[in-house]
Amino acid sequence: MTTENSIRVLKAMDNNMFKILLIEDNEMNRDMLSRRLMRKGYEVVLAVDGESGIEMARSDAPHLILMDMSLPVLDGWEASRRIKADLETQHIPIIALTAHAMSGDREKAIEAGCDDYDTKPVEMERLLGKITALLELSNISRIAEGEFT
Repeated sequence: MTTENSIRVLKAMDNNMFKILLIEDNEMNRDMLSRRLMRKGYEVVLAVDGESGIEMARSDAPHLILMDMSLPVLDGWEASRRIKADLETQHIPIIALTAHAMSGDREKAIEAGCDDYDTKPVEMERLLGKITALLELSNISRIAEGEFT
């Protein structure tokens, strides 16, 4: 990796210039989360079901995905599995979001390929901490492999 690319990566990390794909079918949740994330400096792209979320993971190349697990057309569990099975998208960190905080859901989300898990209603500071940690981890790995875009 060139020094110029390293500097670009560090600036992006400092300025939160990251794209987050929010896959959420509930309009109020989508609106609330996307506005809060944009205020924090993130670019946010939206999908309303698992099928369109998979397509957007490929076409929009987000740095991170926030995945509601109870989605129409294709649920978040299966959408996460497909994103992680695809060579083009498997590197993208996924945070599972669910209102159904049942025993075993965290483990089920990790088994489906999610990198972390959070419950609704979203506690924004906790979620932002998870987003930051995964973006840093993901981009340090990509820097080491010379793949940062």
